[in-house]
Amino acid sequence: MSILNTDSENRVILNVGGIRHETYKATLKKIPATRLSKLTEALGNYDPILNEYFFDRHPGVFAQVLNYYRTGKLHYPTDVCGPLFEEELDFWGLDSNQVEPCCWMTYTQHRDTQETLTVLDRLDLDTEKPTDEELARKFGFEEAYYEGTLTWWQKLKPQMWSLFDEPYSSLAAKVISIVSVLFICISILSFCLKTHPDMRVPVIVNRSVNTGNGTSWAVDKTHTNAHDFFFYIECVCNAWFTIEFLIRITASPNRCVFIKSSVNLIDMVATLSFYLDLALQRFASHLENADILEFLSIIRIMRLFKLTRHSSGLKILIQTFRASAKELTLLVFFLVLGIVIFASLVYYAERTQYNPKNDFKSIPLGLWWALVTMTTVGYGDMVPKTYVGMFVGALCALAGVLTIALPVPVIVSNFAMYYSHTQARAKLPKKRRRVLPVEQPRVRTLGAPLGAAGVAGTMGPPGCTQQHMQSGGPTSGAGGLAPGLGQTPGVGCAGGIGPQNRRMNAIKTNHPKDVSFATKTEEDRRNSNLRTNGTKTAGGLG
Repeated sequence: MSILNTDSENRVILNVGGIRHETYKATLKKIPATRLSKLTEALGNYDPILNEYFFDRHPGVFAQVLNYYRTGKLHYPTDVCGPLFEEELDFWGLDSNQVEPCCWMTYTQHRDTQETLTVLDRLDLDTEKPTDEELARKFGFEEAYYEGTLTWWQKLKPQMWSLFDEPYSSLAAKVISIVSVLFICISILSFCLKTHPDMRVPVIVNRSVNTGNGTSWAVDKTHTNAHDFFFYIECVCNAWFTIEFLIRITASPNRCVFIKSSVNLIDMVATLSFYLDLALQRFASHLENADILEFLSIIRIMRLFKLTRHSSGLKILIQTFRASAKELTLLVFFLVLGIVIFASLVYYAERTQYNPKNDFKSIPLGLWWALVTMTTVGYGDMVPKTYVGMFVGALCALAGVLTIALPVPVIVSNFAMYYSHTQARAKLPKKRRRVLPVEQPRVRTLGAPLGAAGVAGTMGPPGCTQQHMQSGGPTSGAGGLAPGLGQTPGVGCAGGIGPQNRRMNAIKTNHPKDVSFATKTEEDRRNSNLRTNGTKTAGGLG
């Protein structure tokens, strides 16, 4: 009997989320400085009636936590989300870095997902109309919005911003977005067509030619200019771009962030290049090589990147290349390495035999051939003539295919990851139900003296204490519980107001063990253990 009692005293019952777990106290001491290693009966979540500790936590994660105490190996359950697992480990006082290597890749997937969602938040891919509260928070007018003291400019500024920068905010914003895209396409098309020979006007100059019989006149074409029609098109398009840029920078929430944006920077430089081109044509057209300055107009073709403001797919594509920067850098490194090696090999391979039509006069010429071959372009302007050179060319082509094909799956997977998350976010409801944090209720004693109505219990109806004493319950004294302590309605006395909720994660201030005259005796504790384990003995019926 003493062996049975000793074994029961060394065991502890943990009720986690309604599922009871039983283990030895020595098992919980294996990992010190954790919540389970500091369990005492003075805790508020200890129930002396059921002789168990209650924790309102996730039971599935706790099974792995308890297994960690038993085996010293922490595994990750696949049916639990990563942030929830981290939160549970933090509650139990365990380190998430102790996860076993076999589960580490699966466990850290949620971190990659969180990074992806953070990137998508920065890309601003939301296609729903922002509320007035969100706009006020974005522009820093939240306090004035709640107080109802917004000025006319504070009301107009978010509307201007939504009109020109949020295409999905209203019908007018969609119309302005379509007009902006139309002007971008017309500007790019005009920039390309004005270089076509059929779209240019020749400049005719009359020249006098001295001949033996006298002076004659000749017509000479010196150069050609673009048709004036393209100039007027560019004037109209750049007028729209100027107005749009000025409105957007005036109504922007943060002008420094607005200017630092790459798309806005390209828009500003492209617009300034048009006015610079006008100034050069007006004041510097007589200078020699003035046409070289027209090279600055190539910046206008970069306006195509403005389409990323209206297309989430282009934003995802650009972000894919950013996320794949390491793989692209590795690709360029191996490509340069292969170009240098095969250019040197083909140069010496073509010199091993008599070759009067050798195209590889030097290694730098071989670099161009190796680049064209490894990228599988193959212009055919330079080809090896000897058998050794052909063999080197075959190796160069195979190495190029393998080098280029290796990082492609990584880039494709990054694009698929961003695209799938974007599609999921688009289907996610904007408004989510809020879950309010609710504290566990604390039942106070009803003004009874500490020794009369129980230390942490509740007052029962008249006669409850007498019935409890007559039923063989312990009486208030030096070795017993105070009357009414730990009673529940229907158990011991009917119609009671209710027990104090002992299943709390805080320490009880008036626990019976803290009161000298309400200390549970060793015999009562043994009876409680035996009753919990379903074992009854003659000594335990006392």
